[in-house]
Amino acid sequence: MPKFLLKRWHGMHIVWIFALLTVLILILFLYSWIISVIALVLCGILGYYTLQAEQAFRKDLNEYVSTLSHRVKRAGSEVIHELPLGILLYNEDKIIEWHNPFVAKMLGKDSLIGESVNEMFPVLKTRKDKEPKLEMTIDKQIYEVQVRPDERLLYFTDMTALKSLQLRYEEEKLAVGLVMMDNLDEATQGLDDQTRSIMMAKVTGEITEWAQKHQMYLRRTASDRYLVMMDQKGLKALEQSRFEILDEVRDITIENKLPMTLSIGIATGTSSLTELGHWAQTSLDMALGRGGDQAAVKVGERLSFYGGRTNAIEKRTRVRARVISHALRDLIKDCDKVVIMGHRMPDMDAIGAAIGVLKMAHVSNKEGYIVLEGVNPSIQKLMETVYEDEKLNRWFITPDQAMQITNSRTLAVIVDTHRASMTPEPRLLQLTPRKVVVDHHRRSEDFIHDATLVYMEPYASSTCELVTELLQYFHERLTMGVLEATALLSGIMVDTRSFSLRTGARTFEAASFLRRSGADSSLIQRLLKEDLEHYIQKADVIKNAVVIFDHIALAVNEPGRKYSQLLIAQVADTLLTMTGIMASFVISERPDGLIGISARSLGEMNVQVVMERMGGGGHLTNAATQLEGTLAEATQRLKQILSEIHAEEGLFE
Repeated sequence: MPKFLLKRWHGMHIVWIFALLTVLILILFLYSWIISVIALVLCGILGYYTLQAEQAFRKDLNEYVSTLSHRVKRAGSEVIHELPLGILLYNEDKIIEWHNPFVAKMLGKDSLIGESVNEMFPVLKTRKDKEPKLEMTIDKQIYEVQVRPDERLLYFTDMTALKSLQLRYEEEKLAVGLVMMDNLDEATQGLDDQTRSIMMAKVTGEITEWAQKHQMYLRRTASDRYLVMMDQKGLKALEQSRFEILDEVRDITIENKLPMTLSIGIATGTSSLTELGHWAQTSLDMALGRGGDQAAVKVGERLSFYGGRTNAIEKRTRVRARVISHALRDLIKDCDKVVIMGHRMPDMDAIGAAIGVLKMAHVSNKEGYIVLEGVNPSIQKLMETVYEDEKLNRWFITPDQAMQITNSRTLAVIVDTHRASMTPEPRLLQLTPRKVVVDHHRRSEDFIHDATLVYMEPYASSTCELVTELLQYFHERLTMGVLEATALLSGIMVDTRSFSLRTGARTFEAASFLRRSGADSSLIQRLLKEDLEHYIQKADVIKNAVVIFDHIALAVNEPGRKYSQLLIAQVADTLLTMTGIMASFVISERPDGLIGISARSLGEMNVQVVMERMGGGGHLTNAATQLEGTLAEATQRLKQILSEIHAEEGLFE
């Protein structure tokens, strides 16, 4: 019995009461012994009943406490047995000693006592020491296991309903997309109204059926643009189908001189509708910047591309070139000086385009400088000729010199690349808000987004071609020097392999303008000449070539032999001239210790996608990457990616 109960109800105050009564009876005895005897008898009877009442109270209290304890124990036992939570105890040998009915019901057995924990729950074998929680699936039910190794205790919680709700929430997330006919004007130019209407009806019907098939909301917002909305389940189905609408639209218009192609930009991964719309437009811009005829899907930070298996269609109108030329002229006039950069390890196209932009600066009476990190074999002969020309040589500076002269009023022009990381001095772009990008490569994810003016045309053969067109509209009476025109024409010839690849009507028009401006064809031949030693080195790499996937030439250089990226690219070009070869890949060690890979194709295969998966990029027919590691690792990775693409959508169109 707790002492506080005795002190409260049957403590010393009762004793003092009876003591007081006894004293009073003794005093009463002095006056009347008869009355005092009667009082003493009554006091004795009262004491007897008080003692009996106390004993009865203690007995009842003990019985109550005993009953309450039994009820609490029974309730606790029932709670443990009826909890929607599994509890399991095991010993040091990981043998099950006790579990509640939830665990037995979970595994469909009467008892697990005596069984091994690891045999009953194999997922625990792969648990890391510091992993307090893990998931497992039993009979399509998902359980979360909490491990308490110090107490040798396991808790099991049924997460099936929560996971199902979470999956449903993820599947019902909104995805917004934009679909655009990226060459509507070019594809319908020259068609009569009836033929144009029939073709548009076919394309519109195909897009509508595609939207209905994948349960998407489709809304036409312009003659060549649609808005689509879908959930994550529908988006996943689209990605699994590799956006077959791209091929279907191109196939139904293939009989036209120029088939219709689509560009699609889709975004998801955020709850903000405003941000979703912005992401969708960015994805569409990315698809268009990469040449169109493809889909760009942005899911959070992930950006994936589908399609892009045809070359960008050459635009017949020069309106954009004229507008860009005038805008560039205004930007140059509004700045103090112009700093021009190509990419690291520049080629003839980068140097030629830079010289063309330098001409624009000088025509505008502005100082212009070309940032050159160093001379490599691909531009050595051209630079030797430039160094002999005092008027042109003085405008070439190093990256450190460029950092010193660049300020907020300097115009930075980036040619033949659109990635800041590829420039010889990326920090220079942070010193000025005035940036212009002129490039012919397909747009990649790390694009210079804050550029003031962007002129990217993937259909163009080279950046020199784009710069040449800009020069034609830049000034009415533009006169070029022989070396300037020759450098631009050399860039075009190198990138087109003497007008044999990626050559359109506008390429020949640009070359014709340069020839009229004084380009020296004999000088170009001297600049592009190849020495015997270089030719023998190419032959050493070519002898290791093998044919994979029936039409792909793969050449892996011998370990220990290091060649420049230029030679690797030239070997890939040479392999492409072999009978039956549609694409070529060359892998070799480079002098800087990296593994260089050059990829080429004739257009039936998109080598850009292959190189992007390996961390590089480029064109549909011309791409490259640089990797760390060994030749064997790079070769294995390349073959794995080719196998994945072959299984997903096929390597060749």
